[in-house]
Amino acid sequence: MLTGKQKRHLRALAHSLQPIFQIGKGGMNDHLVRHIDEAIESRELMKISVLNNCGEDAKELGEELAKASGSELVQVIGRTIILYKESKDYKTIVLP
Repeated sequence: MLTGKQKRHLRALAHSLQPIFQIGKGGMNDHLVRHIDEAIESRELMKISVLNNCGEDAKELGEELAKASGSELVQVIGRTIILYKESKDYKTIVLP
């Protein structure tokens, strides 16, 4: 579980990132979760954008993605989800 100070630090780091994945009308599926899990292992912090044609709520999607990929939900702002998961092999982010 991340503290408020840690989430604030991660939000500041994520500000300059571009979204890596987009969730569209297909919504969330196992294939997407597997790709997110692989990508977050090497990046630790990632943005995911939810497109307008997606029928699901971004906050619910963020919670489901975090749970399915074993990561922490940092923030959902608008239609952008920010996830964090500490990497075992590629650790670069030091939390306060």
